Amino acid sequence: MLWLVRAAIVILYPRTDDWPGAEDCDLDAFLERFRRESTFLMWLGVVVGAIVFHLTPLMTVFVPAPAFLLSPALADRHAHKVSSSNVYLVRQAIFLVKLPGGLVWGSHPKVRERFALPALGGDPGTFRASEKANDP
Repeated sequence: MLWLVRAAIVILYPRTDDWPGAEDCDLDAFLERFRRESTFLMWLGVVVGAIVFHLTPLMTVFVPAPAFLLSPALADRHAHKVSSSNVYLVRQAIFLVKLPGGLVWGSHPKVRERFALPALGGDPGTFRASEKANDP
């Protein structure tokens, strides 16, 4: 299912002339880490969101094909329409896919440089360590 999530994120965060896309931001390594470190329920939500994303082009751009088979122009139009759907559950399912996409894209040094922000330092690994230290 990792490839399905990856394909959805690449469509939702496309490469442009001025900006790197999610695929330029070491997406594969991030998704492996995200899957490993997130809860089962969170990962399930991301996968279900990716399935919803790929199965809804018939509703948005009226093409009976999964989103990963659409042309770049149709995929972009589908991404916009499904992300702004009037159906709350559909919109929220897509949000679950956009969450890890935004994390990987927004933390990438090239993107942060474009926003005149310093690169993020390495993960200190203290969250889980401090969480275990506070357990009784």
